[in-house]
Amino acid sequence: MTKKTSKSKPETTRFPSTAEILRFIEESPTPVGKREIARAFKIKGADRPRLKEVLRELKQSGNLERHAKRQLASPGRLPEVAVIEVVDLDEDGELVARPANWKAEQGPPPIIYVTPDKQRREALATGERLLAKLTRSDDIYEARVIRRLGKGGALQVLGIYEPGTQGGRLKPVDKKAKQDFLLAPEDAAGAQPGELVLAEAKGHHRRMGLRDVRVIERHGSLDNHRALSLISIHEQGLPTVFPEAALREAEEAEATPLDRRTDLRGLPLVTIDGADARDFDDAVFAEPDDRKENAGGWHLIVAIADVAHYVRPDSALDREAYKRGNSAYFPDRVVPMLPEALSNGWCSLNPQEDRGCLAAHLWIAKDGKLQDHRFERGLMRSAARLTYEEVQEARNGHASEKTGPLLEPVIAPLYGAFEALLAARKARGTLDLDVPERQVIFGEDGQIAEITTRQRLDSHRLIEEFMITANVAAARELEARKQPCMYRVHEPPDPVKVEALREVLEGMDLKLPRGQTLKPSDFTGILDRVADGKDARVVSELVLRSQSQAYYSPENLGHFGLALQRYAHFTSPIRRYSDLIVHRALIDGLRLGRDGLPKEARALMEGWGEHISYTERRAIAAERDAKDRMAAAFLSDRVGEIFEARISSVTHFGLFVNFTETGADALIPMRSLPDDYYVHDAKRHALVGRRWGREYHLGEHHPVRLVEAEGRTGSLIGEIMEGESGDAGSVAAPGKSGAARQARGKAPGKAGAKRPAGPKTPGKRRGKPRKSNAKGKATRSKTRG
Repeated sequence: MTKKTSKSKPETTRFPSTAEILRFIEESPTPVGKREIARAFKIKGADRPRLKEVLRELKQSGNLERHAKRQLASPGRLPEVAVIEVVDLDEDGELVARPANWKAEQGPPPIIYVTPDKQRREALATGERLLAKLTRSDDIYEARVIRRLGKGGALQVLGIYEPGTQGGRLKPVDKKAKQDFLLAPEDAAGAQPGELVLAEAKGHHRRMGLRDVRVIERHGSLDNHRALSLISIHEQGLPTVFPEAALREAEEAEATPLDRRTDLRGLPLVTIDGADARDFDDAVFAEPDDRKENAGGWHLIVAIADVAHYVRPDSALDREAYKRGNSAYFPDRVVPMLPEALSNGWCSLNPQEDRGCLAAHLWIAKDGKLQDHRFERGLMRSAARLTYEEVQEARNGHASEKTGPLLEPVIAPLYGAFEALLAARKARGTLDLDVPERQVIFGEDGQIAEITTRQRLDSHRLIEEFMITANVAAARELEARKQPCMYRVHEPPDPVKVEALREVLEGMDLKLPRGQTLKPSDFTGILDRVADGKDARVVSELVLRSQSQAYYSPENLGHFGLALQRYAHFTSPIRRYSDLIVHRALIDGLRLGRDGLPKEARALMEGWGEHISYTERRAIAAERDAKDRMAAAFLSDRVGEIFEARISSVTHFGLFVNFTETGADALIPMRSLPDDYYVHDAKRHALVGRRWGREYHLGEHHPVRLVEAEGRTGSLIGEIMEGESGDAGSVAAPGKSGAARQARGKAPGKAGAKRPAGPKTPGKRRGKPRKSNAKGKATRSKTRG
């Protein structure tokens, strides 16, 4: 029985659920301690250790983080008193701030509005740091100034230079920027009209309400679409210039000698990659296992470039590789983890060239289960550089002059082993989410020729299964040798997210099991049920959003999505520092050389894991943002056209739709929807009109007119065509008969009628729209396994 004394402090005679505890902490305007939680739920005596265990599990799962004085809050929740920095002046003249020293790995900073202090004569300005008391309402903070701390670092802005008769202007490429900057010709450093430049604020004063800036870097014209990725690279802070010492070490590298390595040059190992691949770090081979005890089984070899031979611990190359964490891949360029002399040279398994490798011998049973493995350092020579399309065509009976001689001795055995591994995957019950990947294709003139969905073939899955098996073997070997291991961790989904997903699915007559620990196969079963229906894409996205984000850690917590107890990335040391760590650990544990892990590695592994998890998220964000800008540039001359689109996200400020033709995402602002007062129903992923009953649901298809397309910022704005309805049971639009409305229990009326009394737009704060960083987009990491 529950007795309620207030909204924020429920009293109860039973032990609260994990969801109730988490909700109480989330709704608290300030971080709370264990004592406040126990008092709120009347937790006493023997139940206190149980509360402590629940809070410990919530912290480990990432649902809570500890603040000062042992207080707890949701991740990203700010303390009651904090140092903030004023960063902007919004369209209504209000100062917007963010936490000082906010790190990119923490995600988008929370929005903070600074409340003006009428007793202070001197106005606050952008760049100023403040000690402030913060109060929170939903996802927005309000700051009251306690003390001014002075100016922060000089403001930098990336933008397009446009000269004018009264001096030039800099138009920011940042999507959130509200105004231009003044750029006098003498401060332009020779920049040409339309050129992309990086500028620095000259001071905190304004002319005509705008800040003065000076150019510190020039990046060329944006007339060529290939320049758009530079904006994303800069905004995410990806390092692009290698230190001279690192370049010198890479240039001084030499061929790997045979020495004590196993000679694998007689095996027809082949690389299989995309046609646009720029480096080749894995080669594969398969043959039937001739051992009697493994009849029908297979012997596989996955040979990986021996990057550890060239990148030694604490060298200039190593320090820069760690700083970058991984390579970032854009439609027009790569920001590599290693200099080109290594990534495209000595560490790339180029055809018909001797290369050092770390090879995994894998023996699998006919049902695909990994029976045995062995690692060795070798010297190999790739027999051929093949593409996914070439291999699949050969498998389908259309071998070319290049693949014909390789079909029976090389390609056929690879598919035989793949079919066995695929059977094992199905038996494990993995989570199989088919997320389309956009592919941007450039013409010879440097302009975007086409944006399409990248085709996914069995040859892609073949390589993925080989890499997954090698990764599992690496984790097993390191555990057996009691060596430090950098695991690739994917924890089970958050119970709160699962419950929210369950409510939505039940509305679609789909049920997730209750009262038991969910398995990946439970989600796959839901996906299979809707695979051929109109809800397939929606359900797939909902399931994806409910999942935890994978990360790197020295603690083995398993890989939920792959249904594996242990998993480590081993197969891409050219482009992932995590794999280089695993290579060094194997070299140490198997005594394969003196270039293994440094002695202090075990103590540093946790910090390494946090850093490379951050650099991975940073690269993914930059890659996604570049594609958004390119899609906007590609569609910029098609403003006014109508496209078929699907609602991909529903928020309190509008809808995001995904264009079927290009895969681009556009915002449909709340203000552009047919006149009504719309309420955001988060559980149903819908916007519901109070007056006319019109509803917009996740997954619905609508014709959308493109209103704005700006490649500079990546902004796409659209509007749903009035009088059209979606495919998911949308109600009749205004303008249809009053009888139809009355049949639904609605008052007759016509389109364009005034909104009922109340706020003009849902989710407003003091009469203005709530700011948001939400994008409503799903992403897919470019990793093998």
